[in-house]
Amino acid sequence: MKFDTTTVRLVLAIAEEGSISRAADKLSLAVAAASRRVSDLEEQLGTKLFKRVPHGVTITESGAKLLEYIRQIDNLIDRLEGDAQALNHGLDGRIIIGAPKAVVIQFLAREISVIQRKYPSISLKILEENSKIVQQLLRDKVIDVGIYELKSGFLDLPKSPYKEDRLVLVYSRPHFQFPDGPVGVDAFLDLPVVSLGKGSAVLSAVQRAYRSRGRQFPANFTVSGFDTMMAMVRHGLGVGLMPPEVLRSFHPEESLASAELVGDWHRRSYALSCAEGHAQPQTLHNVVAELLRKPL
Repeated sequence: MKFDTTTVRLVLAIAEEGSISRAADKLSLAVAAASRRVSDLEEQLGTKLFKRVPHGVTITESGAKLLEYIRQIDNLIDRLEGDAQALNHGLDGRIIIGAPKAVVIQFLAREISVIQRKYPSISLKILEENSKIVQQLLRDKVIDVGIYELKSGFLDLPKSPYKEDRLVLVYSRPHFQFPDGPVGVDAFLDLPVVSLGKGSAVLSAVQRAYRSRGRQFPANFTVSGFDTMMAMVRHGLGVGLMPPEVLRSFHPEESLASAELVGDWHRRSYALSCAEGHAQPQTLHNVVAELLRKPL
């Protein structure tokens, strides 16, 4: 089966853009050539990946099932290219680490800086994804090291304790008021809550809080990042939940406040797991040992 890198990336771009012409433009291909590539691939696979709709295309049921395999191929191609580039530059190898944004901001950025100074011949790449996707990438061996929230864990891999954090309630003073001291779940159950989206540890924590009161989280405001959450909180569209270190990284103005939370539903423990097989064993060992090193 002929399956080149351009066709792989073209199919993924079409699925993302919903248009062959926009995907072709994105990859600097002629539309006719892009269309021919898709037709040839569909003929080889014996099934249609896309169907035409007004103003573009939509993925078929078969296409949606096969798209996951195509993504894995793209990830492996990226892995091959990156590892080859690292070796060509005389480096000891490359380690890809996946972690949620909160982990990167609070812990990982600082630790990666230390590792790069100690091991300048190791190439490091960070993929910022939620806990669910980090585990999927580990399962598919797209990444070498994955850090994820323990309560969101579903992988049957050895786990090492990594770090812990907690969430605080973030709100705009002109729009909401809370008493001094820690805030209980009942204080914000009826307020609009801005949460990170599906697969995130923040959403899991919020859902646990609502379930503790026999209620279902309405998820009216789910966003993809803490920056978007902050924008919505600033405008009084709701209250947010994030680790205090993440909040400090935004240099919040006086009109924004935070409150500690009652209970343990908002406390998170992170685990670190490895996917062996791609990275050089000693290189992987050195990086993991540094990540798990306890501060003096």
